[in-house]
Amino acid sequence: MNTLSISRRKFAQLLGVGAAAAVIRPSASLAAELSAPSRATGVVRLSSNENPYGPSPKAHQAMRDAFGLCCRYPDEHADVLIDALAKLNAVNRDQILLGDGSSEILELCAETFTGKERGKLVAADPTFEAILSHASINGAEVAKVPLAANFSHDLPKMGAAVTEGLIYVCNPNNPTASVTPKNELRDFIANSQSQTMILVDEAYFHYADSPDYESVIPLVKDHPNLIVARTFSKVYGMAGLRCGYCVAQKETIERMRAHQMWDSVNIMALAAGAASLKDVDQVTNGRRANKEAKTFAIEQLDALGYKSIPSQANFFMVDCKRPVVPLIQAMKQRNVQVGRLFPAMPNHMRVTVGKKSEMERFLTAFRQVTA
Repeated sequence: MNTLSISRRKFAQLLGVGAAAAVIRPSASLAAELSAPSRATGVVRLSSNENPYGPSPKAHQAMRDAFGLCCRYPDEHADVLIDALAKLNAVNRDQILLGDGSSEILELCAETFTGKERGKLVAADPTFEAILSHASINGAEVAKVPLAANFSHDLPKMGAAVTEGLIYVCNPNNPTASVTPKNELRDFIANSQSQTMILVDEAYFHYADSPDYESVIPLVKDHPNLIVARTFSKVYGMAGLRCGYCVAQKETIERMRAHQMWDSVNIMALAAGAASLKDVDQVTNGRRANKEAKTFAIEQLDALGYKSIPSQANFFMVDCKRPVVPLIQAMKQRNVQVGRLFPAMPNHMRVTVGKKSEMERFLTAFRQVTA
């Protein structure tokens, strides 16, 4: 018998007591070395919708506790996280598919439901572009439907653009941080054709507080063509760890899993994800800090005469009233990185919400480049 093998029960015990004998702790000097480049350059990074506060302390501890198990494949860790997510979302565990970030979920959806023989992809313009690229590589036709005047998804036009394939709805939407009203989305899903798959990307779900917004995960039980993607990259601060998941009916999950690499989520991300779900303060504190810094920055921009689209995420889009590319470049020269150009909105700048001190740096640079 392999004396190094562990049962699932033993694994859970190790997580509970911290697996103290197996922990390998990084030195303080190494941690300082790894963080030194950002301090040395003084760059304010507001370009990728990351969470500047990072993961929960419980997530950090869980990763340290998992160091001694890194020689093992992550099956037990995956089981623990799947069980926790199924309980959180009130679904069965066979309705959860983990991914290497929600980005892998989007890629799997493109591979499974779009292509020359499967159908086309319909998405808003602008929206998060990753799935458009995946579908194109898969040989699918990609149809872009402009956002409505209020920056919500134009669902009637999106539905009319496809009879077989995949409709992608990012809600809240990236890059506009706007939401599609819950009643409109609920009715759209209810009246959709069964051969048209609908992927709702809820990466920024935790930041949305509008009464006109809600998750569509509860609708999965009645709609075999609905998939809902979530991520640990945003409010849970795990962008560099890569962990996400989706909720769908069992048959849909099985179709997607057939395209997935085995063990695509690493053991550290799984341990951190499971621990994050147990830290109720992570979401509460993250939402509060984000809202405070976002409100501060948007009010300052408004006083300067620059209007922003109402934001339901950890970023916002401000109308610069001129082509944004030169401004993006000028900000970068001042060590402030903001979002890339979105061609459908050439005068708008997407800005990630950082800490208040970072937003002050952003505002100083913004005043200089727009003077």
